[in-house]
Amino acid sequence: MKSWFINPVLNKEIKLRFRSVKNYVGVACYLAFLALISFGFIGLQMSYDDLGVFRPAESQMMFLYLSMFQLALVIFITPGLTAGVISSERERQTLPILLTTAQTSTTIVLSKLFSSISYLFLIVFSSIPIYIIVFLFGGISPQNIIYSFALYIFTMFVIGAIGVMVSTLMRKTIMAMVTTYSIAFFLTGGIAVFTVILTSFSYEFSSQGQDFIWPFLFASVNIPVMFFSVFESTILDDLQQLSGFNISPWIIFYSFYSILTVLSLFIAVVKLRPKMKTKKTS
Repeated sequence: MKSWFINPVLNKEIKLRFRSVKNYVGVACYLAFLALISFGFIGLQMSYDDLGVFRPAESQMMFLYLSMFQLALVIFITPGLTAGVISSERERQTLPILLTTAQTSTTIVLSKLFSSISYLFLIVFSSIPIYIIVFLFGGISPQNIIYSFALYIFTMFVIGAIGVMVSTLMRKTIMAMVTTYSIAFFLTGGIAVFTVILTSFSYEFSSQGQDFIWPFLFASVNIPVMFFSVFESTILDDLQQLSGFNISPWIIFYSFYSILTVLSLFIAVVKLRPKMKTKKTS
């Protein structure tokens, strides 16, 4: 277990990703952009208020905007960081050298995953002071902040595991990126569209006294919908009543994506090392 997290592959990847000054300049620019949005929103709302007060309801709205923006950042950047971790090694013809080391396939896959999303970890957690500023105005509980960052981390691992799997299966990095982005956008926007379409049918079933479970199930495995339910749970409550399903949507969400993550990593580990055919001796 220790070799999964402390090994030469992970150490090399971490050093390569964090030795460039451009990475830290990127973090600084991102934080400056978030701060500009936050203080601009606060100043704009206070200018419209007769008493010049920034109210807790407005603070909650700003926190929701920042959180959804950061979630979109995680969904958009993670495929680009993970979809080429194995295929790029194959294109540079360095993968056979990596496979001849003493590192197991599991160690290589996990090291590639952790190192690829480590920079995104830095970006997300460096934004905590800005969230604390919003928290000081009220309207936000500590649970909202904890749940938000827990979902960020979980989403990174889910999409990251899919990216590593696709990178292992495909030989070309560009095709791996296109495929990973397609899967990530389907899990977010695609499932959301299906949820809206199915919801329009659910009221017809409800008027006939029948349960219609599909809108609730699709909403329960949609990352943006579940993230939004942290702040406003009435939408999922209504869909759950229409479905007649009593299981918590969070159980469905974490179960589905945990299985998807483990399955993706398992496929990546199995497919990393090609099966060598041995000649039969007569």
